[in-house]
Order: sequence, then C-alpha cells, then structure tokens
Amino acid sequence: MSYMEDRRVLPVSDNPPKMSKPSAVVTRRAVLVERTNVPAAGVNTKKWGQGKAPGAQKAKAVALVQVQTTADPFPLVSEASADVSKEEEDAQLCQAFSNTLLSVEDVDEQDAGMPQLCSEYVKDIYVYLHQLEVEQAVHANYMQGYDITERMRALLIDWMVQVHARFQLLQETLYLSVAVLDRFLQVQPVSRRKLQLVGVTAMLLACKYEEMYPLEVGEFAYITDNAFTKAQILEMEQLVLKRLNFQLGRPVPLHFLRRASKVANSDIQMHTLAKYLTELTLIDYQMVHYHPSEIAAAAMCLSQLLLNGLPWSTTQAQYSTYDEAHLKPIMQHMAKNVEMVNSGKTKLQAVRNKYSSSKLMTISLIPQLKSPLITNMTAALNAT
Repeated sequence: MSYMEDRRVLPVSDNPPKMSKPSAVVTRRAVLVERTNVPAAGVNTKKWGQGKAPGAQKAKAVALVQVQTTADPFPLVSEASADVSKEEEDAQLCQAFSNTLLSVEDVDEQDAGMPQLCSEYVKDIYVYLHQLEVEQAVHANYMQGYDITERMRALLIDWMVQVHARFQLLQETLYLSVAVLDRFLQVQPVSRRKLQLVGVTAMLLACKYEEMYPLEVGEFAYITDNAFTKAQILEMEQLVLKRLNFQLGRPVPLHFLRRASKVANSDIQMHTLAKYLTELTLIDYQMVHYHPSEIAAAAMCLSQLLLNGLPWSTTQAQYSTYDEAHLKPIMQHMAKNVEMVNSGKTKLQAVRNKYSSSKLMTISLIPQLKSPLITNMTAALNAT
C-alpha cells in the first residue's frame, strides 16, 4: 500500500495536434525598400531604369536604406527572419524564466504517460485547492462564548474516529466530517445536547460526498444508541447545508499530503507517520485555524526529521509554498499531541489505538515518537 493507491482517476484530454507550417511562404517587401523604390524579387528591372543596369540607382538606394536604418527605431528585416528571431527570443525568455523561478526538480516530468496523474494540470489544480482552503477557512477560537467547550469537541471527534473505523469508511470522510463540523459550529452555535447530533450529521454529509455507498440515516441513528431519530438527523442536515451554503468542497490535508509525499519521494513508513501526525491534529482545537496544506506540509517535514533527519528542502518549499520556519510552530503543536497521547495525559486514545495496528505498521508505537526531538519541540511550544 502506498500513497499512490487512493488517487482519484480523472480524465485528461489529449494534447492538441501541432499544426504544420504551410509549405509556401509569401515574403512581403520590406517597408523601407518600398520607400526607396528598390524593386522586389521578380520585378522586371528593364522598365525600372529604362533598360539600363540599375547600378547607380541601386547604390543610392542601398545607401539610403542604411541611413534610414540608423534613424528608424525598427530594423530592416524580412518577415521570415523576424519570425525566426521572435521564436528564438521567446525560447530565450522561457529558458531564463525557468532558470530563475523554476530552479527545482519537476516532479511531474515523468508522469506524462499516466493520464490519471493529470501532469499537465496538477500545478493549476493545487493552486485552486489553495484558494478553496482560504475561502472555506475555520477561524481560531471560534467557540469563544459558546455553551460547548474545547473538551466537548475533542470527546466528540474521538468518538467520530471510532465510528469511522467501525464502518471502515474512506480516510477523506473522516477529515471532511470534522471540517463540516467546525465550519458549521463557527456560524451556528448549538447547545450541548445537540452537539452529537451535529457530529453524526456532519459524518452523514461527508459519506454522501465521499463514499461510493454511503451509510443510511438509520445507521447513524443506531450508532448514537437512538439518542436521535432519523427525522432529527435529516432536519439537522438541512440546517447544516443551508448554513454552509451547500459548499462542501473544502480540501482536506490528505490531498496535500499525497502531493508532499510525491515531492519528498517518501516511502510507506514516512507517509504513514505523516498521516498519523495529521490525524492527531483533528482533536486539537488550538490547530483548527491552520490550513490543510499547512498541516500536511508540517506533518511531512516532521516525519522526515524523525525518521531520516532530513531538513525541509528547497524543492519541498517550492511545491508546498511554505518554508521550514513557517512550519515550525505547527510541528511543535504536533509534537505536543504526540507527547500527550504517549504519556497518557489524555484519555482520548482513538487515533493512537488505530495506528497501533499492524495494518498501519504500528506507526504510533515507533521509538522515534519518544525521541528528544519531540520533547524539545513540546518544551519550546510551552515556553512561548
């Protein structure tokens, strides 16, 4: 299993065929030649010069052309040579642009023969995803003045992780469920009694959006021990959709994490560790305002530091749009989350238990997660 396995297959249109140049090229007379009456190619020279060789007239014309060339801001060139010069100039500009702005490895260069990877459009796709995560952002401390607390939110999400694992849903479903929950709560305060109702409704919407075979409403009513009826869940679903203006396309960290793994050329262990660090952030209320792309980049940066001791490279900074200094406080929060679940300071162990299984390489139990790097990052965060 690798980070490539769960990529979406998207149709990509074939490249448009290149048009061949016309065989016959018609060359127009240059403007300055027309001004000096120099005959164009194919013109009968006997009439122009009254049957005499146009030696003196031609010499005068050439001299006049040279004088006018120095005064005229536009050089005297034929149309064909102008086209060649423009092509060379464009090629030189493109090369200079590439050397200046794209002095990093092109990780999509070898993917042209794989349509499902969308190598021609992948950079534009991620630019669009970056725009979406800003438009549909979650604000910091949005529950200020609410009846519900940070602890209640953490308990709900820990329960949602267990429900997600029990029904064996897609990874995207869990992340989208939490995103819908936070985006709804920041615009619609709810009472403590209805918090779980919002949680199951968010998961229902995420299932409909991501799953090929979404769960039925009755299954969500059952999983709450019939604390809520199907009618209540459907009513809450309408309210959530209205408050979110039916916008459910917010990207999740997994979208950016797969890209980051490709750029880093990471193995399955590094990718799984980054997923574990990313999933731990779902419970942390202090990290709700970070964009999914920031979470993914910080998780990959911390993973390679823990496993290989490698710093964040220029290529990774170029593709993620974040340098290591920007990611440092986010990595400190991730280190804090790791230390809390490892030390038993929190009883919310659903994510750690999930990643302790052999299916996920028992990644939450590796000794690197108890290294001095984690301890030092946590201490630096507490000191701020």
